[in-house]
Amino acid sequence: MNTTKITELSSKHPKSDVKYAYGTAGFRTVATVLDSVLYRVGLLAALRSKSQNGKVIGVMVTASHNPEHDNGVKLVDPFGEMLHSSWESHATTLANASSPTDLLSALEDVISSYSIDLSVPAIVVYGYDTRPSCPALVKSLEDGLSAFGVEMRNAGLVTTPQLHYLVRCYNTEGTMEAYGAPTLEGYYEKLAKAYRALAVGHAPLPPVTVDCANGVGAASLTSFISVLGPSILPLHIVSTSTTTPGALNSGCGADYVKTQQRAPPSIELVKGERYASFDGDADRIVYYYKDEEEVFRLLDGDKIAGLVAGFLMELVEKEGLSEKVQVGVVQTAYANGASTDYLKEVLKVPITCVPTGVKHLHHAAQSYPIGVYFEANGHGTVLFSPATLLLISSLPSTSLLKSITDVINQTVGDALSDLLLVETVLLHKKWTAKDWDRAYTDLPNRLVRVFVEDRYAFATTDAERQLVKPEGLQDEVDRVVKEFKNGRSFVRPSGTEDCVRVYAEAATRDEADNLAQKVSGIVFDKAGKGERPAKFT
Repeated sequence: MNTTKITELSSKHPKSDVKYAYGTAGFRTVATVLDSVLYRVGLLAALRSKSQNGKVIGVMVTASHNPEHDNGVKLVDPFGEMLHSSWESHATTLANASSPTDLLSALEDVISSYSIDLSVPAIVVYGYDTRPSCPALVKSLEDGLSAFGVEMRNAGLVTTPQLHYLVRCYNTEGTMEAYGAPTLEGYYEKLAKAYRALAVGHAPLPPVTVDCANGVGAASLTSFISVLGPSILPLHIVSTSTTTPGALNSGCGADYVKTQQRAPPSIELVKGERYASFDGDADRIVYYYKDEEEVFRLLDGDKIAGLVAGFLMELVEKEGLSEKVQVGVVQTAYANGASTDYLKEVLKVPITCVPTGVKHLHHAAQSYPIGVYFEANGHGTVLFSPATLLLISSLPSTSLLKSITDVINQTVGDALSDLLLVETVLLHKKWTAKDWDRAYTDLPNRLVRVFVEDRYAFATTDAERQLVKPEGLQDEVDRVVKEFKNGRSFVRPSGTEDCVRVYAEAATRDEADNLAQKVSGIVFDKAGKGERPAKFT
């Protein structure tokens, strides 16, 4: 280890007074305090690659659905999955090392913990979204990579799922598990080929309007349609202002639609038409429409999970594989109670509930032959076990089940891939958004952010459905919930922002809003900062 070079480069990226933590979404905070973090992530990515015998490791610079002034960074492991949890503490320790001596000590600890052979060459592929802070932060990352002589592969402007895809493709190229060509062109061609096969013999549905959150998904979706052909999947692509200051995720995108329970103000809904919103890095998608009564109707991750799970069960049965291949669904506490009942009582699929966070859902989905996971916020995908993929590979080339495995990005939630998956189901069923929505009626719900003095003072159990800290707060929440028919509410610290999130659902819209208001008030009175949560209108 070239300690002199590491120390010299570290002096260019001094640590701020901020306390960092590598969480569900990696590191994520205000962009102005991330310079030292990106440098140190470069160091860690180099060691991670060496520890994996030189396999390609990914680094994505993004803050997803956060405001434009934020940014973040996360590492991607060799199979396109999230960084192994055992390395998260090392990331946190490195980021918080207060001096060059402490930094070198933290690096030595990683090296000794995993008996890393520093002579093994390291390769890292990295990409970034459209945030103005990205270029400077990428240079900081490159300094960290150069300190260990890493072979750097700059993927450029990419969506988060594209970066995950590239990592898996690089590491499986030329093997029996080859996932595709490790280029953006390979990504587009793989999805386009699969969707063409799935759309054969079906007249296109009316166009779907796609809000790209003024983020990197705009360029990605435009490039994909040029490969697929606009006549095969008619789209209206909106919210594409990627260079307008402050536009990213502002009044648009999947998070806005989900949390505000309304369409972006820039979109005038037409009754009966389909709409979808990506988030800023295009790893989430939600659908929505306006019904005959002029009411906004949300089709979120829960609705997508039910739609996809039901369709996959039909395909499995059609191929005569029902005895060998089970479809299961993974949810979090945010899943609407009505969706859980639908999955259990109507589809009769097994359900696993896990804490919020991609790593938890992804891991649980791997336990099923076909594991469907979608968070209510629209982030999710479908995983096929190796044994299931082997069975499917023996099916005829015309098999829909075979083609659908290629239209799904199994590395991580992917708004573009999930758009194609949903459109495939609707195309084959000849369903409108209203037809899809008829499966079950969501319990009215509300998600509220409450800014607090210290989000780390909140701790949960039971897949984040119960608070254990601050002491006594859960009892107060329980007392309020009992006042409402079909009431359910929980409080959990955010993994991506300096706040806690309050979820509430009840039998009516007014009751759900009232419950959310009361629980938010309890949390704010106990630990809040800034302005009290506003009343809903």
